[in-house]
Amino acid sequence: MTPLAHANDAADLSPATGSGRDGGCSATELLTGRTAYCNKSPAAIVSLAISAELGTMRAVTGYGKPLREQDVKADPLSQFAIWYRDAGATGARLPEAAALATASADGAPSLRMVLVKGFDERGFVFFSNYASLKGRELAINPRAALLFYWDSLGRQVRITGPVEHTSSTESHTYVRSRPRESQLSALASPQSQTIESRLALEQRATELKQRFGDGELPLPTNWGGFRLAIETVEFWQQRHDRLHDRLRYRRGDSADWVVERLAP
Repeated sequence: MTPLAHANDAADLSPATGSGRDGGCSATELLTGRTAYCNKSPAAIVSLAISAELGTMRAVTGYGKPLREQDVKADPLSQFAIWYRDAGATGARLPEAAALATASADGAPSLRMVLVKGFDERGFVFFSNYASLKGRELAINPRAALLFYWDSLGRQVRITGPVEHTSSTESHTYVRSRPRESQLSALASPQSQTIESRLALEQRATELKQRFGDGELPLPTNWGGFRLAIETVEFWQQRHDRLHDRLRYRRGDSADWVVERLAP
């Protein structure tokens, strides 16, 4: 499996924001150069945000390349590997971050960001608590969609298909590769369940840390990998005239991949 590794296993996916005050710039804003919103009214901040977005779109369209059928690989995994490498080369902080969409038995959708840890011909792998909302929904309705979005390139990749658990060996190998603090967090957190407070959660992690000391931590019984098998993969490339390029891979009658263009 091709790993999509990143140094920060417990990465913060939230963007940096301004100070939210009515005057002056914070030290963080000054150090990072995020001073555009300082001393601005809410209306001015909205206007600046829109201008910044439009400026980003112009920059992306100048960098984005047309997506043509004659230029893409015959299989979607090879094409994804190229785009993933390109995203990393632009300095994207978490090119492996993707939105994961699942649905309940009655079709109510839910969405969250996950870190995709690898892919091969069997599919794309991510890890989570099996008792979390995503885990419960996938147990009832084992289908999902992943969406990678790389703004710096004006690119998206959407992947759909059925989902199953990875083998226990794969899950355990990944668990042991995580930083110790991340392993403790997985053991301490009843993911997606209502808890009393942040303090109670931290106390649970501290108790586990004291109990096991420097010894090997137990493997969690309700935490492991999911693999989304590929049924369709769509590659989306932003174009300056809004006639974006969309190429979708799907299996044909002969089980070979068929590439077809979709209207934007």
